[in-house]
Amino acid sequence: QLQLVESGGGLVQAGDSLRLTCAASGRTFSTYAFGWFRQAPGKEREFVAALNWSGRVTYYANSVKGRFTISRDNNKKAVYLQMNTLQPEDTAVYYCAAPTAYGIGADTFDKLNEYGYWGQGTQVTVSS
Repeated sequence: QLQLVESGGGLVQAGDSLRLTCAASGRTFSTYAFGWFRQAPGKEREFVAALNWSGRVTYYANSVKGRFTISRDNNKKAVYLQMNTLQPEDTAVYYCAAPTAYGIGADTFDKLNEYGYWGQGTQVTVSS
């Protein structure tokens, strides 16, 4: 079982940076892949980034590639999302998630239904 708690959201201006943190509890943290998703008002939840258990394999949505970086620290049981050059369209609630079956594949990393563990979300608002 995993419990996930996100933090680090806030109100920033376009061009600013934020780092989100997902703190996880559970003895098997290091065996899980993790993902970040976001949901803007009136829109469906969408994939942002994901990484495998070691952090050596990462995936990004095209809309954030080159601006966002996902990473993890297995010793601290934490997953991070560094967000640079934020834009108003990045405004959303950001969720940390872990797959029900530990891992993710190259064809499943962005599928919401692969993820069975979710945090409560943290709000990111980018003003223009």
